[in-house]
Amino acid sequence: MTDYPAAHSVDDFRTNLAAVRARIDDAARGAGRDPQAVRLLPVSKTVEADRLRHAVQAGCEWFGENKVQEAKRKHADLADTGVKWAVIGHLQTNKAKDVAAIADEFQALDSLRVAEALDRRLQMLGRGLDVLVQVNTSGEESKFGLTPDDLPGFLAELPAFSSLRVRGLMTLAALSADADRVRGCFAVLRDLRDRARDTDPDLIGPGELSMGMSGDFELAIAEGSTCVRVGQAIFGARATPDSHYWPN
Repeated sequence: MTDYPAAHSVDDFRTNLAAVRARIDDAARGAGRDPQAVRLLPVSKTVEADRLRHAVQAGCEWFGENKVQEAKRKHADLADTGVKWAVIGHLQTNKAKDVAAIADEFQALDSLRVAEALDRRLQMLGRGLDVLVQVNTSGEESKFGLTPDDLPGFLAELPAFSSLRVRGLMTLAALSADADRVRGCFAVLRDLRDRARDTDPDLIGPGELSMGMSGDFELAIAEGSTCVRVGQAIFGARATPDSHYWPN
């Protein structure tokens, strides 16, 4: 298991961010891609607000959070910083009002009920929201997201929700030491994006691909990722297991 050193000071964050960015740039160049085409989304789950302030000082302009209540609390604590928030975890309809109020992006859209709840709240607030549609490319029951077969029909329904701006797709790869299996999950998402573009490019927006985390983002970049969601390689190893955030 990779040992991710914890960042506490501004200098710590600068060091970790530079190391992650160098990995991103190397992976992009190795795939014949422009490194600037890959966005880094620091995932701040379980990290307290005072450390996040140091991360902001080190250059972080976005944070990603899985749990809405945690995002809501940190949004309030860091309101003076101007940092933007992406909610990247599964959403229940009763939390849609909070996401509509605080999020700048929602990366885990996977049901029409959630789309309807978000749209209704956003319309009340006079806001729009960038969204990515989550697809379960691994077939694992522990993961949320649409099946690949259900994606085309789902995308066709989303124009009815005018406050939602579809930007692309998101996935979580299989939790596996088999690099070919992991990379295959990313290839599936890219192929789904490409097929959606061929069918009706208006339904997929710019066709972003949010895929790849601390342990596998080089593989994701090789398969076309435009957004990597990196937590532990920036903030340090988490004491809280991922099962707390990706429930079985």
